[in-house]
Amino acid sequence: MAPRARGSRRTALRAAAEQRLRAGDDEGAPRVPAGEAVEDGQVVRRVAGTAGGKGYRCPGCDQLLAGGTPHVVAWPEGRPDDRRHWHTPCWEARGRRGVKVHRSKNAPRYG
Repeated sequence: MAPRARGSRRTALRAAAEQRLRAGDDEGAPRVPAGEAVEDGQVVRRVAGTAGGKGYRCPGCDQLLAGGTPHVVAWPEGRPDDRRHWHTPCWEARGRRGVKVHRSKNAPRYG
């Protein structure tokens, strides 16, 4: 029997999990990192708004997603370079609405 970690129950659970990882008891199953979930073949990360973030364009509504706004980052499994930043309501409504048609980078904004 392994020695029990001193401290709280959480510490004991963490130590037991580390021991299982070292022993290879995870059966090689891919793990989703903490804070991420898989929904409909998309890896989803919910991002809290932080001060001074970069602005993005939401593919659901084609509107600007201002820096510092809580939002959702999603990408197809195995393709993290294809990640997109969505407004949270746009992400939740993606089944009812399609992705907006995007203009090219060189297209005029109006007209």
